[in-house]
Amino acid sequence: GDKAFAQFLTDEIKEERKIQKHKSLPKVSGGWELEVHGTEAKLVRKIAGEKITVTFNINNSIPPSVDDETQEEQKPDEQEPDLTSTPNFVVEVIKDDTKQTLVLDCHYPEDEVGHEGEEESDIFTIREVSFQPTGESDWKDTNYTLNTDSLDWALYDHLMDFLADRGVDNTFADELIELSTALEHQEYIKFLEDLKSFVKCQ
Repeated sequence: GDKAFAQFLTDEIKEERKIQKHKSLPKVSGGWELEVHGTEAKLVRKIAGEKITVTFNINNSIPPSVDDETQEEQKPDEQEPDLTSTPNFVVEVIKDDTKQTLVLDCHYPEDEVGHEGEEESDIFTIREVSFQPTGESDWKDTNYTLNTDSLDWALYDHLMDFLADRGVDNTFADELIELSTALEHQEYIKFLEDLKSFVKCQ
């Protein structure tokens, strides 16, 4: 059984390598620097007196596929649909002269992805906004968190503009999907390779 499993994994890795779009991770335009730690990625950009970081994790970032067709019905030569990774991402804006960091929790609404025709609609939304003490890794639940569900639209628009002025706009969000998808695929292939080594190990 393990031999067959290892063989299957070998073939699978070959296939995945074939469809891998990016041999190296795509860049995000606008002078963002990328740091990757396992499944977590961080983009950092500095502008006058401010540091903006965007953090996301590729785990559980691929929305469940809507196909009801079972895999068996799929003809072998049919291309599997491209999997797209749309992770939630957290934007932190740190101003040099304050002790607080503005934290905006953003996500891609499931129904929005793929409506390219509508110029007006944003491809990501802000879900929550809060202040956190700068430099502390653990966020406090006692800090007030603004949920945008019941927010005044004008305030919400200003928050979106605030992000856009700092380079977090639709173009950025599109490029983040590209990057995240490439990263997810890279990690998936690595996982298959680790699994193969594990299965082969006597």
